[in-house]
Amino acid sequence: MKKIGLLIGLISSLTVNAQYAPPAGQTGTTAIYKDSSVFVNWATEVTDFNRGYQDIATPSNGYASVGDSSVSIGQVDGSVVSLGDYGNITLTFQYPIMNGQGYDFAVFENSFSDTFLELAFVEVSTDGVTYVRFPSVSLTPETEIGGFGSVDATKIHNLAGKYKANYGTPFDLEDLVDSIGIDVNEIHYVRIIDAVGTTNPLYATHDSQGHIVIDPYATPFASSGFDLEAVGVINENQNVAVRENEMINFSVYPNPSFGEINIKTNISGKISIYDLNGRIINSQNINTNDIVLISDLKQGVYFVRFESNKGIETRKIVIK
Repeated sequence: MKKIGLLIGLISSLTVNAQYAPPAGQTGTTAIYKDSSVFVNWATEVTDFNRGYQDIATPSNGYASVGDSSVSIGQVDGSVVSLGDYGNITLTFQYPIMNGQGYDFAVFENSFSDTFLELAFVEVSTDGVTYVRFPSVSLTPETEIGGFGSVDATKIHNLAGKYKANYGTPFDLEDLVDSIGIDVNEIHYVRIIDAVGTTNPLYATHDSQGHIVIDPYATPFASSGFDLEAVGVINENQNVAVRENEMINFSVYPNPSFGEINIKTNISGKISIYDLNGRIINSQNINTNDIVLISDLKQGVYFVRFESNKGIETRKIVIK
């Protein structure tokens, strides 16, 4: 029994002391500079954006407000959109990202140092409905570090924001080859979700191993949460035709909402609203430039699916 105990202790020690890639500029780093020739394309469209609170535990402070979601499109240029606590944004691309040689895409945040790291989870999807999260690891001690605390990059893996401004955190789709519901050679969507950073069990966010992800908290400012600057594509699949549904102008607003949403599109088609269990809540046809009002939605998360002869688009909505 003593030997088993010693072995468990050794394994635990190795896990806690595991070292991942160091900050930009150091030997062994995986940081990729914004002007690197490895980037062949950048995000072209925001398909979903849900801003989080400045402080998730104090909603009365209001939402983060720095930047418009559109600034996350295109190359790194110094402009950012702040997600707020547990806010999220979903981006799509001219061509799908594919599982090629080495890293496949990189996410840029605007940290001013190698240790003030605001982190986020990264998920990908082929169809805009089923998302798979990269297996993240955070071995930072599970103690709150305050709004201006430090995070050691060598304790962080597969979390966006690992590197300072102008250096992208890369992701390899090879990590997801066994995932169900996505095609790693046809990733149309990348979703970025702020990691809150608190140890409060009501709001704590966890890595793939169950550890609480620690980063600066609370940051009750307009620039709260993960500050997204850009998503650069390294491996894209040009053998897949550009999706015709990128020609669709499909709007669902306001989002979040308090029971009512408006739906508008530039072409005729069919709209369907699904709950998280896949049950259809509402389904009807919509004509070009008509505005359809959907009311009496209960609190929760829903998916609005639009089908037309040009393809299918899906949006997530939140009813508060």
